[in-house]
Amino acid sequence: MKNLKWTLALAASLIGGVANAEISDNVVRVGVLNDISGIFQDTNGMGSVEAARMAAEDFNGGGKGIKVEIVYADHQNKADVGNAIARKWLDVEGVDAIVDVPNSAVGLSINTLLRDSRMTFLASSTASSDLTGKACSPNTIQWVNDAWATGNTTAAAMMSRGGKDWYFLTVDYALGKGIEAEAQKYIEAHGGKVIGSSKHPLGTSDFASFLLQAQGSKAQVIGLANAGGDTINAVKQAAEFGIQQGGQKLVAFLLFINDVHGMGIKVAQGLQLMEAFYWDMNDDTRAFAKRFAARPGMNGKMPSGNQAGVYASTLAYLNAVAATGSDNAKDALPEMKKFKGKDKLFGDTTIRQDGRVVHPMYLFEVKKPEESKYPYDYYKLVSTISAEQAFRPLTEGGCELVK
Repeated sequence: MKNLKWTLALAASLIGGVANAEISDNVVRVGVLNDISGIFQDTNGMGSVEAARMAAEDFNGGGKGIKVEIVYADHQNKADVGNAIARKWLDVEGVDAIVDVPNSAVGLSINTLLRDSRMTFLASSTASSDLTGKACSPNTIQWVNDAWATGNTTAAAMMSRGGKDWYFLTVDYALGKGIEAEAQKYIEAHGGKVIGSSKHPLGTSDFASFLLQAQGSKAQVIGLANAGGDTINAVKQAAEFGIQQGGQKLVAFLLFINDVHGMGIKVAQGLQLMEAFYWDMNDDTRAFAKRFAARPGMNGKMPSGNQAGVYASTLAYLNAVAATGSDNAKDALPEMKKFKGKDKLFGDTTIRQDGRVVHPMYLFEVKKPEESKYPYDYYKLVSTISAEQAFRPLTEGGCELVK
């Protein structure tokens, strides 16, 4: 009788726990790790947290009653701070996936920490292309932009429009250096020339000396290999110097709709930029953006490409958890890499074996004030770069996961 009771109890537990058989603590915890108080707070910040919450709500248990919790923390753009948070989430707090992580130094540190652990790294805002190259990990998926795509596709688009001679204003850490290196490689391989480059610290407020050097170089294109507040300050001060009015083209390698809104369309008009997502592209992106804008604390703001990436990558991970019944990276990531189809925010999408998510990229030009018809109507499409062209070929990254 005792054995019969034990057998029945075991059977009941197996039947009742199929959906959650390998879900740790019976809850999937997703940690949004980003810059909440610094230069990326508008493009990421609490907007990314809301995007992750939207993904969890739309997942709605995956048809299996799976519970999801969203937690968040501020890495302060410091690799040691981000690493300490990730380690605590991994060892103590039962977080199953980390998403977002703007700042390549922080992202590369976390990529190393999580390698071969149970945790998934959804690097939807980390731009270093090493994440799917020499530092690729079975635990990491990289969404939205990376330095290779940003550098190569932006340089290609500008050179096709006559921009042969370049000068760079580059933030002096992994993000900027990676973008400049990739762009320079493309420019020189296609008959162009890099006349010069100025490196600036993260969080620079005064770009006057750098811009004067760029202006004095007479380069046809001034490339801003930076992001967030640095790009905003550089563009504002470039307008004061009349750089674009003088005939030089200003191109931002990593700029988002929030940045354009922050500097104002009058200042940003004519600026060229590469984006993976624009809220006003189609019915699906508009529907998502309007829901996002109505979220607590968003106050009508439209989502950035990074925030859209948090939503898309979080939802893709949760769907993989539902499909496998496991929140462990060794189960969820192989399932994610099976995806090839239409993502409602990023279009035709494939998740490759190196962890790179490939999708189209778009070259936009910021409209003139008189061309903008409603709030956040800032971009006009110049050209579309296909998914196959936008990202580094699978065989060229040096990723050991590629068979």
